[in-house]
Amino acid sequence: MVPHPAVQAAIDLSAGAIGGAACVFSGQPLDTAKVKMQTFPLLYRGFLHCFLSTYRQEGLRGLYQGTAPALLANVGENAVLFMGYGVCQEVVRLVCGGRAEGGASSDLSDTQKACAGSVASIFSSLVLCPTELLKCRLQAMHEMAALGKIPTRRSTLWSVVQDVMRKDGPLGFFQGLTSTIAREVPGYFCFFGAYELSRTSFARYLGTGKDDIGVVPIMLSGGCGGACLWLVVYPMDCVKSRIQVLSMTGQQAGFLKTLVDVVQVEGIRALYSGLTPTLIRTLPANGALFLAYEACRSLMMSRFGN
Repeated sequence: MVPHPAVQAAIDLSAGAIGGAACVFSGQPLDTAKVKMQTFPLLYRGFLHCFLSTYRQEGLRGLYQGTAPALLANVGENAVLFMGYGVCQEVVRLVCGGRAEGGASSDLSDTQKACAGSVASIFSSLVLCPTELLKCRLQAMHEMAALGKIPTRRSTLWSVVQDVMRKDGPLGFFQGLTSTIAREVPGYFCFFGAYELSRTSFARYLGTGKDDIGVVPIMLSGGCGGACLWLVVYPMDCVKSRIQVLSMTGQQAGFLKTLVDVVQVEGIRALYSGLTPTLIRTLPANGALFLAYEACRSLMMSRFGN
């Protein structure tokens, strides 16, 4: 029996939120290294230098700097994303004229599901942008203070919130929204497309249904989806991080000007600074995301879906 649409949306929302939390706890130190390398590529020789320098200077706490807003960002983003993913699958089904027996989503192809995920990411961007701005600023606070770009080292979440409100007002939390959407829409097409295609491949190889492929294939599929996302959209993410961090000085340009400035001054290679920790982070973080999502969704569907 197919659950009521409101119940289905609530299940997807809850499972996405739990998956987002699992993603943060499993990958936050590597995300911190990524943001530092994106924003200050000339300060670090590579991933290990950045990671070890952060640990020596700030300790384990420095590697987990920005965890609170990261939790808000990922829980909020993935809750909205996966709820929107379910809703958009129904929209795609209506547009394509498809109808599955009993209302299930199995009639959609992997490409159609990728399109649904891409559209859903527009809504999740509105939730993600403000919280990710706070996370990126906290992660790069040490370097901004060391370079003299900010007068003091304000390293608490509340102090960053107050700073944004004082300088830019409520709209200041949406600095980098254009680059966030530019990253999310193509990125999540690749993300969900690669995830669903990997699950389909595992299901065929194992001779089972996509929902019965097991823990390791789900994690590998999630890692594959994450790797495809970042390989496609990483330059846009780099520009977004620059805007969100350097805008605390009050002088940061918009998306296109920042992109052009980075390429002209530092070269195209600078747009890929921090890609190594990002790809290393992909398997545990996105594997945990989808494993938690699928497990929680399956449990809640069995309890509340009938």
